[in-house]
This record gives sequence, structure tokens and C-alpha cells, in this order.
Amino acid sequence: MPTDTASIATQHIVRAYHEARFRGDVSAAAAQIGEGFRFRSPFITSDSPTGHLDGLDGLLGIVTEVELISELYGETEATLVYDVHTTPAVGITQHTAEHFRLRDGRITSIKLIFDSAPWQAIMSAAGPTHDEAAPTP
Repeated sequence: MPTDTASIATQHIVRAYHEARFRGDVSAAAAQIGEGFRFRSPFITSDSPTGHLDGLDGLLGIVTEVELISELYGETEATLVYDVHTTPAVGITQHTAEHFRLRDGRITSIKLIFDSAPWQAIMSAAGPTHDEAAPTP
């Protein structure tokens, strides 16, 4: 666990975000987001403080547990490593690394890293997104 004041502050901010997200509290998660925010994952790219949380209810509906494996904190960055366990019907354990950058006490960047291959069938079954369904001019 961190011992210096800046790293302890980073831990509080990142854990507040992480815990809020996985309990479905979008407003509490978004409260940890700062100016110039960017989110990147295998499926989502967003510059919106809440855009990357769209569809969170659907994900949480199949998640049975989030098992935190490791957490590393510095003054302006943090990394969480965790497993996302899903319902037996879905049968996926997603090994995840999440890197955060912070400025002025807020999260400004999140990179979510995981193998998206197990999710491809689920995403295909869900159908096209709004943008994919729109005809091209």
C-alpha cells in the first residue's frame, strides 16, 4: 500500500472510481473524472466523462464478482489488475489491467487492457451499434 501523501490520494481517487463503476453508480464514478479525459479499451474510445460507462448496466447484469489481484499507485498514475467473473451462462473470466493517469486530483486517462476475443460472440449477438446500423452517405 502507498505510504506517501500523493500516492495515498491517488489510491483514494482510483478506488472510488473503480468501486463506483462496479456497483453501477455512474455519477459517483464520473465525479472522479477530470478535464481532458480520455478512455481507451478494445471496444470503446471516449472523451466523455460518462460515455465510457454507457451500457454499464448490461455488463453488471452478467458480472458475478470483480477480484482485485494487484494495485499499484504513484503520484499521478495507478494500475489495477483484476479478474471480472461472469455468470455461468456467459462463462468468461476476463483478466484485466487498467491504467489511470491523474492531474489535479482527478482521473484524466484510463486505458483498459483485456483480451476481447471471448466477448466477440456476445457483441455479435447484441447486434450492430447505433453508428454501425446507420447507412453510410
